[in-house]
Formats: sequence, structure tokens, C-alpha cells
Amino acid sequence: MLELVDVSRRFGADASHWAIRDVSLQVAAGELIALVGESGSGKTTLLRLINRLLDPDRGEVRIAGRDVRGQDPVALRRTIGYVIQGAGLLPHLSAADNIALVPRLLGWPRAEIAARVDELLALVGLPAAEYRQRFADQLSGGQRQRVGVARALAARPRILLLDEPLGALDAITRASLQGELARIHRELGLTTVLVTHDVAEAAALADRVVVLRAGEIQQIATPRALLSAPAEGYVSELVAVVRAQIARLHALRSPEEARP
Repeated sequence: MLELVDVSRRFGADASHWAIRDVSLQVAAGELIALVGESGSGKTTLLRLINRLLDPDRGEVRIAGRDVRGQDPVALRRTIGYVIQGAGLLPHLSAADNIALVPRLLGWPRAEIAARVDELLALVGLPAAEYRQRFADQLSGGQRQRVGVARALAARPRILLLDEPLGALDAITRASLQGELARIHRELGLTTVLVTHDVAEAAALADRVVVLRAGEIQQIATPRALLSAPAEGYVSELVAVVRAQIARLHALRSPEEARP
């Protein structure tokens, strides 16, 4: 469904900084890939290359075998769902109107749009009768993020891009929405690319994890393989942090809890 072939992108006044360098990646239809790495590793740049908010300096991004540069960027983006941290809802529009944005631009009939809005609000756990007319400042952070997911799904995209969608949420809301995102991904058969700083979140949600550093792929592996056999260097250090956190939590357990 999605393929990056030797993709590179430079930034800076003299175009000397490689944000992404020689990245190749294949994502199967229905797969959920997580991109992890430190700030500045190129995770968000990769997402922006997929939906043509940026174009590569070299290499190709292909969707269903077609180079995205051969497609109109606006039309392309309307076929790809995109969720950012904080949801990015338009504050002067209701939840329903935020969700309806792309279908309206595509010229859907009014009745079809209304039905789709109600369907999506139900999908993300927000009953339409209660939430369709609420504005962003009348929603909690988790509710805003749910509306953002519904908006990304409005035009029935094949691909969903998630850029740190849960990073600003409290731990309980974040855990709840992780489960909701996994369920929606499975139910709709989406091809999903998730950006996260949280290795544990990536391991819990993804079919495969892609570790980036300084714009280059350090390792691509299933969560189990990543945690059991991390590549030497940066990936090993990253996994060691997760293992240390788990060990500290186990150390806090009482003797009664630790018994099998």
C-alpha cells in the first residue's frame, strides 16, 4: 500500500541538513507501523512526505504503486487521514462541522455527510446527540482527539497518519485512546503510520516498529524482536531505558504481589 524508496529530504538555508536520508520502507495494506526516535530524528518529516506536504529531494514515495508526485497534492491529502497532537480542530466550528470538512469539499450530499458524521462520532465513542454541536472549548483533551480522529476518517481514507496524537493527554486517557485507535485500525482495515516518542506505546500498538535517528533507519522489527534483540548502539540504549522502567515497577511490587 505504501512504499518509500531511497527517500531523502534536506532543510536549512543552504540545504545542508538531512532531515531524512536514504530511507526505504514498505508498509503492507492493513499494517500498523510505528515510527519512534528522539526529537529531530525525522519522524514527522516522513509523514509529511507521504501526504505531499513536502516532496523528497531524491527518491520516491509510492501509494498503491504510484509515485505521489504524479498526483495532485490537495486531492491526495483528501484520501489520507491525518491526525496531529492536540487534534487541530477549527475552534469556530462544531464537532460535526469539523468532521464534515473534507466530505463537503468533495461535494458529498448533505444527508450523506450528516449520516457519516453520526457514524464516526459513534465509532470514536462520542454519542452524536450529545457531542455533534459542541465546540472545541467544550470538549476535554481526549474528546478533542477523538473528534480529530473522526475528521481524519471522514472521507474513508485508505491510509491514516498519526503524528503524536496522544502525547498531550493524561495517562488514563492516553491508555484508553490507545485501545480505541487499535480497534478502529482493525475494524476499518486501515494502513496506519503512527509517530510516537513512547517505545512502550509503539510496542503495544504496532505490527512493526521503525527506529529513526538523525534521519536514518536504525532498525525495523516486530515489537517482540525489537525488545528481545535490539540493534547495537542507539536502539539498544532506547530499549534499555524501557527495560529499566519495567524493572523499577517490578521492584515496587510487594512480596505477595510478586508470588506466581
